[in-house]
Amino acid sequence: MVFKRLLGALGVGGPTVDTVLDPAPVRPGGTLTGEVRLEGGKADFDIEHITLELVARVEAEHEGGESEGVVPFGRFTVGGGFRLAEGEQRGVPFSVTLPWETPVTELHGQRLGVVLGVRTELSVAGAKDKGDLDQLNVTPLPVQEAVLEALGGLGFGFKTADLEYGRIGGTGQQLPFYQEIELVPSPRYAHQVNEIELTFLADPGGMEVVLEADKRGGFLSPGHDALTRFTVSHDGVEHQDWPAIVDGWIRQLVEHRASYGSPAAFGMGGHGHDGHGGHHHDGHRSGPGMGTAVAAGAAGLAAGVVGGMVADEVVDEVGDFFEGEEEEEG
Repeated sequence: MVFKRLLGALGVGGPTVDTVLDPAPVRPGGTLTGEVRLEGGKADFDIEHITLELVARVEAEHEGGESEGVVPFGRFTVGGGFRLAEGEQRGVPFSVTLPWETPVTELHGQRLGVVLGVRTELSVAGAKDKGDLDQLNVTPLPVQEAVLEALGGLGFGFKTADLEYGRIGGTGQQLPFYQEIELVPSPRYAHQVNEIELTFLADPGGMEVVLEADKRGGFLSPGHDALTRFTVSHDGVEHQDWPAIVDGWIRQLVEHRASYGSPAAFGMGGHGHDGHGGHHHDGHRSGPGMGTAVAAGAAGLAAGVVGGMVADEVVDEVGDFFEGEEEEEG
């Protein structure tokens, strides 16, 4: 999905920019390649810088409730320092490395409803203009895919995925936001928790897996969250018994939650911290509205859409979001 437009800062007759991302799947920490295609205007222009900015639609909680905004999470200068002649067509290839914590937008081709984009900015004759904005699709790392498939095989269901502004205490988180994947518990744990929230925090050496359980509140005990963290390696993923490992994590999470009988232990008020560097939410957000059925086997959590938005509608939402962003800044 490409939005091509005139550089408004330069007026009619200025150059146009069209950024084309290579279709090959890209993973967190991987290489994003493509080409910025420029077409000269009705005069010669000096192209000072061509900059790519990674942006994400992020939710933020505040006293007034909840809001959404665009948060940049990577910036790269990929060209510049040349004159673009009148009517000249020029391609500038690029290759940039995504942050390791880049959110995952799809699993086995099934969109999760997370919105990421690549925004192209030209600096021309002293004027800067965000001339192009393209959808960015990110597939899971092998270890992320293994964990998600194990959860699917254990009977957990995908509910929503969103990006939350803030930091999870006690982790090595680098970005100003984190991805939260909300899961419906398997029948085995349905009587103990309402939902489980999963966050991946990858880095070159491995990945932290953060699991949070929302406890079912009893008659006199309000529900509260419990959180545990686990560290896994990128190496030897195919040699691990992931269903057994992940089931062990879930059991430990539930036991950890049970050991904190008092809601006060979790600082009831936004992002509190427990002794394990945990975080707490007063409520759970509804995500983009795409429900996914879960079946055991290789498809894991991406077994198919059964309600909410279908894939095409998710694409429309992405386009509407980007177009609205352009209108606000244009």
